[in-house]
Amino acid sequence: MASLRKLLEAPTPADLAAIDPRSTPGLPKAARKAADPKAWSAAELATLGTELAGLQERMYASTRENGNQRLLIVLQAMDAGGKDGLVRHVGGAFNPLGLEVTSFKAPTKEELRHHFLWRIRNRLPESGHVGIFNRSHYEDVLIVRVHDLVPETEWRGRYDEINAFERDLVNDGVILVKIMLHISPTEQLARLRERLEDPTKFWKYNPADVDERARWDDYRVAYTEALTRCSEAAPWYVVPADRKWYRNWAVASLLVEILSAENPQYPPATFDLAAEKKRLG
Repeated sequence: MASLRKLLEAPTPADLAAIDPRSTPGLPKAARKAADPKAWSAAELATLGTELAGLQERMYASTRENGNQRLLIVLQAMDAGGKDGLVRHVGGAFNPLGLEVTSFKAPTKEELRHHFLWRIRNRLPESGHVGIFNRSHYEDVLIVRVHDLVPETEWRGRYDEINAFERDLVNDGVILVKIMLHISPTEQLARLRERLEDPTKFWKYNPADVDERARWDDYRVAYTEALTRCSEAAPWYVVPADRKWYRNWAVASLLVEILSAENPQYPPATFDLAAEKKRLG
């Protein structure tokens, strides 16, 4: 079977309409036969989480003496697409001492005085660390485009700037993993309604999300162009996300596959091992 990376990698040109948000590419037969797929996913996630934590430690250790490798996970999705849940369920597997999560909101006045990539550069993970961007620099060719926040000539020029920026990241040792959580309008509606039925979720509801929902087709066009034009330095992975249990398993599995391919190694001892054992008795 093809690797999960190949199954989820967005084609060029991207075609979101051809990807079923309820599909489960790469799902093992054991999961398809499971009486409770959610329970299966939770058990798998525990195992995958242990692998991710081990890979994170090896990456961190490999940079202690020399090296600049680090992991940056870029998450994009429509409102209620599951970014927060994914950070909680998958990001929670990483050692928090080496994890930096950034949720990019509307730019502040200070940020607007700078180039659109300024605030992104300020939040890049340190050497050996894992960074997760909940939304990212892609908002500057998504919401900015849909709402005409800058002239078209300006946001169109940002595709090339993003490609150059990402090439620099990869050349500097960043393992760049860009993930779009792909949900359907029907699933989004169900999640928004759920937030109005549960008092513990009122805080997650934003009336503006309903206004954004009315621009669904505009966002699909914007996402399609971003995925198509900005895949030079690192591919986009489109994860069908209507089924939360599949989303969690798929992203955790994808990260394990990518980090395992990088094969970070513990560094050898830089001291006289025999002498140190003797000193300790």
